[in-house]
Amino acid sequence: MRLASLTWASDVALLLEAAKETKIELAAWAVSDLDEGNVEDCISSLNMAEAILLHPCEQDCLFDRVLEKIDKSIPIISFGLNPSLRSLSNVSAKNTTAVNAYVIYGGPENIANMIRYIGREVLGYDYDYEPPKENLWQGLYHPDADEAFATVDDFLQWYGRRHSRRVGILFFRTYWANGDLAIVDSFIRELEKDVDVLPAFCFGLGDEDLGAKSSGEVVEEYFTGRVDAIVNLQSIFRAESVEKSAQALKLLDVPVFHPLTVYHKSEDEWLEDIHGLSSSEVGWSVALPEFEGLIEPILAGASFRDEIGGTEFERHIGIDDRVQKAARRIKRWLRLRETPPSQRKVAIIMHNNPCASAEATVGSGAHLDTLESVARILESMSQAGYRIENRPASGKELIATIMDRKAIFEFRWTPVEEIVSKGGALAMMDTKDYESWFNTLPEAARQKVCSAWGMPPGEERDGVPPSMVYNGKMVITGVQFGNVVVCVQPKRGCAGARCDGQVCRILHDPEVPPPHQYLATYHWIEEVFGADVMVHVGTHGNMEFLPGKSVGLSGSCFPDIAVGDIPYLYIYNSDNPPEGTIAKRRSYSVIVDHMQTVMTGSGIYGDLKELEDNIAAYNQSKVSEKGRAHALEHVILDLLEKTNMAEELKLEALIQAGTPFEKILEIAHEKISEIYNTRIPDGMHIFGEVPHGEKRVDLINSILRFDSETAKFLSALVDGPISDQELDPLAKEFIRAYIAGESEPEARILGTRLRRLREEKAPSTFKEKVLDLCSRIDASDEMKSLLHGFDGGFILPGPSGLITRGKPDVLPTGRNFYSLDPASVPTKAAWRVGRKLAHLLIKKYEEEHGRLPENVAMYWMASDIMWADGEQLAQMLFLIGVEPVWRGGRVTGYRVMRLEELGRPRIDLTVRASGITRDCFYGSIELLDQAIREVAALDEPLEMNFLRKHSADIPRIFASRPGTYGNGVNLAVYASAWKEDKDLTDVFIQWNSYAYGKGIFGQESHQALVQQLKSVDLTFNKTVTDEYDLLGCCCYFGTHGGLTNAARELSGREVSSYYGDTRDQESADIRTLADEVRRIVRTKLLNPKWIEGMKRHGYKGASDISKRVGRVYGWESTTREVDDWIFDDIAKTFVLDEEMRRFFEENNPWAMEEIGRRLLEASQRGLWKADQEVLDALKSSYLEIEGWMEERMGDVEGEFQGGAIDVMPSEHARAWREKMLKAKD
Repeated sequence: MRLASLTWASDVALLLEAAKETKIELAAWAVSDLDEGNVEDCISSLNMAEAILLHPCEQDCLFDRVLEKIDKSIPIISFGLNPSLRSLSNVSAKNTTAVNAYVIYGGPENIANMIRYIGREVLGYDYDYEPPKENLWQGLYHPDADEAFATVDDFLQWYGRRHSRRVGILFFRTYWANGDLAIVDSFIRELEKDVDVLPAFCFGLGDEDLGAKSSGEVVEEYFTGRVDAIVNLQSIFRAESVEKSAQALKLLDVPVFHPLTVYHKSEDEWLEDIHGLSSSEVGWSVALPEFEGLIEPILAGASFRDEIGGTEFERHIGIDDRVQKAARRIKRWLRLRETPPSQRKVAIIMHNNPCASAEATVGSGAHLDTLESVARILESMSQAGYRIENRPASGKELIATIMDRKAIFEFRWTPVEEIVSKGGALAMMDTKDYESWFNTLPEAARQKVCSAWGMPPGEERDGVPPSMVYNGKMVITGVQFGNVVVCVQPKRGCAGARCDGQVCRILHDPEVPPPHQYLATYHWIEEVFGADVMVHVGTHGNMEFLPGKSVGLSGSCFPDIAVGDIPYLYIYNSDNPPEGTIAKRRSYSVIVDHMQTVMTGSGIYGDLKELEDNIAAYNQSKVSEKGRAHALEHVILDLLEKTNMAEELKLEALIQAGTPFEKILEIAHEKISEIYNTRIPDGMHIFGEVPHGEKRVDLINSILRFDSETAKFLSALVDGPISDQELDPLAKEFIRAYIAGESEPEARILGTRLRRLREEKAPSTFKEKVLDLCSRIDASDEMKSLLHGFDGGFILPGPSGLITRGKPDVLPTGRNFYSLDPASVPTKAAWRVGRKLAHLLIKKYEEEHGRLPENVAMYWMASDIMWADGEQLAQMLFLIGVEPVWRGGRVTGYRVMRLEELGRPRIDLTVRASGITRDCFYGSIELLDQAIREVAALDEPLEMNFLRKHSADIPRIFASRPGTYGNGVNLAVYASAWKEDKDLTDVFIQWNSYAYGKGIFGQESHQALVQQLKSVDLTFNKTVTDEYDLLGCCCYFGTHGGLTNAARELSGREVSSYYGDTRDQESADIRTLADEVRRIVRTKLLNPKWIEGMKRHGYKGASDISKRVGRVYGWESTTREVDDWIFDDIAKTFVLDEEMRRFFEENNPWAMEEIGRRLLEASQRGLWKADQEVLDALKSSYLEIEGWMEERMGDVEGEFQGGAIDVMPSEHARAWREKMLKAKD
């Protein structure tokens, strides 16, 4: 008998063993082994069989191709847990059911009898077979036991009690039935050196008809009250639903660990693969388990190839050092659980951003007052019984202690000698002590560190001093409060009391490992201080972005080395899943998310308010008081000049073209409406707080504004139009009334404007939403969740994203957030928005240039997927003329649209994807790359296919080098490491010319990127929210700005730069980058309302102001799209205003120094043509600020840079040009 099979890899071994026993001929194929090179061989092999066995794999295009071409006259028997897939069978239902029964019961005996059954009942051979033999659906296993146990009591009676603690291990029944148990055995052997184990197998989803219990039921029955932790070796936990999984695990209230297995790579193949896991494995084995609250995805298993009868198949084995790593971390969590709070030692880590001034940015954390948060955490810990000494009463007192001692790291105004003399050193680590630990690290990691930084404790290399070394010892900085240390996260890519292009080693080498002192700090926290738990406060730090694999790290990956074995919690903004996901996967952190900042209306102020009032007065008087109206025309024109709107409206050209004054007012009103429709943060969140009073009203209003919900509600009640100016006040009045319990406030609020014939359900629906949000806000208990994490308890999972973008389920906060299913993007809703964006982009460019853009360079961030469900991905697909194909809400492929259907040429793309997009959503990159390559190869006229016109076989998706993050340009700008635009281009090419796509991962492609950039017509990024904007992070100007600069410099021509806006999906818009900078500067940076919100947070507020000014400078450095008046007004507002000067001097003088120095550098470089009076005053003020710095430092030894600006372009970055020339020769 000759059979053939195409099944999952996990089926192959049993099929081959059964074929050997029954002495039949079997050609066994695994779906995972199919590729373009062997798919036709597979089809031929199947078509030569007498019967075909299929285990369908959904969403695998090669499986579908095989299915299309197999001979349907051959008996086909399809099996699998999904009954709908059995329809592929062409034999009788009786035969299909019987075969599925053999497979489901599993085991060698059943599979052998299945083959005999097929031979007799399907093919008519004279075989004797036994019916399916029922095996345990769930049970308990141990390698030392002769057979599995049906009950926990039976197992425990056999096993006994060997240790005080017990760990449950959960794995698939398939592993047990197939005998694929090496990974399970590895964990049992390693764990039971110190703890008892309770290894259980089950059927996953369960089947009530069969009597098979689900994972949730097995966990509840077997583990409740018996285990202190769970190791889940299933790909996902798989109770009946994500919610039921989380609730089942919440009841157990123990940490649930999720070691990974790379199913189709050997250990050596995995070690060589910088990606770690494939895109499909990341989706199935990493992303989905996060929905259930599973933690620590440490890769602990791999496949190995065995063979039976000349046919290879996969088995799985544990990777010894990774199993040991996972086991050590599990045991540290168990130690945490049993250590009473009074004895627990806790390390609190705060980041700072050295590039934006190490002294000015202690406690960096997006939208979180980290300093006040830490003070309140310490207070709560003290109340919970932790030993806290000399506790700071406030964030202000905390930062004063840190800065008085200079308990930070060396930088411009802080030599290491000052740190030591002022008491900022927690410890001085001896080289010998460090080496005893350092020498235990993998040799590859040690070599990288020593090559970059010298032998421990560090040596001067290429003019770069050793990092944080004093008298031959490494300085560990921080402040100790009893059993708690508060540390500033060390610098990871530079050294010395300087910031320039020489000491910024990471600028020269994106893969540079952290210096010895960085590793020594975390080693000291774990082994010398003896922390039981570590918590990072604020979004985000740098550990999770250290070099190493994308996911499924090895022992040589630096996040894995740095985090060590300490239980690690991370206080993260609930609106930032892109970066939080990296923290979960690369540094094994358990997220405790915090609420988003309260957003409020930006309002208008100063001359802008006067302009609005005069426009309103003009509109009232233009009919009845024409003389007054005429006078107001002059006032309004003057105010347009005064508010700096004249240039952006192109007022002079409009007047010369004879544009009616009313039309000019209409354009001006649109700009004012832009400001009104922008939300701004009302200060920052403080961990553990929930908003009350007006803050709660503002928060709820900002949430309900999405998708014009408040506008639709009011339109249903109000007789007549509602202006932008009155929308918020009316909506907030209703929100206040509903919170206060008022049942029918419509008449009171609207009076005569209330419609007689109105939608009756509108008020009750709106009220229900308001009260639901109130209850979700009140249910947030961030501090309780954090302390529960310190107890080693289970942190309930929850969704993440922008609550102001239609995601109220982000509340309550205090949860271990997850992101989304990578296979779901772009959604159909995002496709509609993406199409609209593409139309708007083409239209705007055509209006400005009189032709279509041929090549659009995109900065593609992970936030597009996690916040906007892939709107920009959809936009890119539509630009090249491709439409996604969905099946059951998941994207399974794409369809190339015909040119007639598209109605325009296909637009070329040059895509710079972020490192997080690469590491979390590689499936989306592969989808886009496949579509691009297919479209570029189409036989179409060049004038209708710009991809083919430019090049049919060139990569078009680029990112940073594998295992690294960032763009390099921001580092060069901050370190003054450039003289000309060409220098920034060099850095951009050096950092970002690695191609990604289907079948390629990080291929060095300098020439391809340069070739693409030469034909770029415009660059593009977009905003989807007011919480984050182009001044919110240096990555925006570094990548989008760097991309723009490189395209302009390489092409030698003007390249437009646009910014999309889908904050309101119904009215998506595209504006120029310059207009977007103006919008953000007006609504936030120069807005007195925003400034007052920052000032409430003292040092941290000053820090955030300073960082935003630095990013304005960054945009001007890379794009020249920042108006001179913006720099003028920044100087006037922050440096020359007496009240602001006092604020900075009292709270954070280093932030003012940073602002002053950046402004002066902008002037010196010719980026800012300053008003001379402003410039003179600025220079005078800066001299005074330098005096503040020196006075605070006192008499200290050691060299430091201070306010000097040392321009040193990166010679390393210029090397790519030499490579290009050599390649051409």
